[in-house]
Amino acid sequence: MQTEAESTPAPTAEPQPRCRNCNEVLHGPHCHACGQPVKGLMRPLGSVLGDLLDSVFDFDARIVRTLLPLYLRPGFLSVEYFAGRQVRYVTPFRLFFFLAVLAFFVARMTVQVGGPDKNAGMQDAFAQVSTVAAVVKLRDEQLAQLEQSRRDMAGSASAIGAAGIQVAEQHIRDAADARIRALQGNRAGAASPSRSAPEHEPAVVVGGKPWDATKNPIAIAWLPGFANRWLNAQAQRGSDNVARLERDPGAFKDAVLSVIPTALFVLVPVFALLLKLAYLFKRRLYMEHLVVALHSHAFLCLSLLLILLATVPASTFAPDGTWLNTLFGGVIALLLAWTLVYLLRMQKRVYAQGWPMTLLKFGALGAVYTMLLGVAVTASALVGLVEM
Repeated sequence: MQTEAESTPAPTAEPQPRCRNCNEVLHGPHCHACGQPVKGLMRPLGSVLGDLLDSVFDFDARIVRTLLPLYLRPGFLSVEYFAGRQVRYVTPFRLFFFLAVLAFFVARMTVQVGGPDKNAGMQDAFAQVSTVAAVVKLRDEQLAQLEQSRRDMAGSASAIGAAGIQVAEQHIRDAADARIRALQGNRAGAASPSRSAPEHEPAVVVGGKPWDATKNPIAIAWLPGFANRWLNAQAQRGSDNVARLERDPGAFKDAVLSVIPTALFVLVPVFALLLKLAYLFKRRLYMEHLVVALHSHAFLCLSLLLILLATVPASTFAPDGTWLNTLFGGVIALLLAWTLVYLLRMQKRVYAQGWPMTLLKFGALGAVYTMLLGVAVTASALVGLVEM
């Protein structure tokens, strides 16, 4: 006679999920044998896009936990990373990459350059004078001011605007010529005294002379022939694009802003090397300095993003001279001041040296990095001129 326990069938064990690639039993979201993820691409699009954002930018709750201390607590993220508390924050490289892409995308949308009506104000200025001599004098004064600005920009981060100065010079000459022709009664073929300066500055100078593909090409002795030919081809493109600056200055701006993030990616490991040399006796690994460099550059991109966002209402809704414009100007000044204070306090917190040495090294690093940044921006402007 069977007992009740013997007559009750035993519960069937549920089959364990297996990898669709190698048929191994799965113990998590990835197969331990072949590494294939359980989730494939054959699922709703929203889920795929969410995974993409997470894998590229770590775009989840960690972004909130990361951005606030990144901007408000100097050096906090680097110290946390060194202490081993890493998974709760966005990784340094992804953080820098995400903010660099976002900041310079916003820069392309918000930074404006002069349009085709730029001549109008200059024509109004020349219309106020009634003699040819007065037009020539006013023209020369304005050209001298632009030339001084060009010299001041040389070797600094603002060198990106040097090509725009050339366009402004041509605007001045065109406006002066128009006024002179009006004063002289539009005599056909009359020589204009305003042509004392060359109509166009050479786009490329080689050996102190304007570049020419046949008469004065780029010829670097230690480079192979194909490299010199490539350089001359780029010089030709840059020279041709100078004429486009007047018609479409926005194309040059967009080309330069698309190149600058790449220049920053090059500067990050260079800055880490500078930190390694400055704190050689701290016996820190180069990778630790690289983390500091990534966090500091991520902060700079976030700071730039906030400044750009503050300039939008300042230029759109607050005319010059109003109290609202003054308020937004003060906000931008505070953001710039906080940038310097933040970087100083970050260096002090991460490397834990006294204030005298921190200030000395901060000043030296800042001077060297400013020079490197000026070179990078100038190179970006040249690349932008070729690629526009």
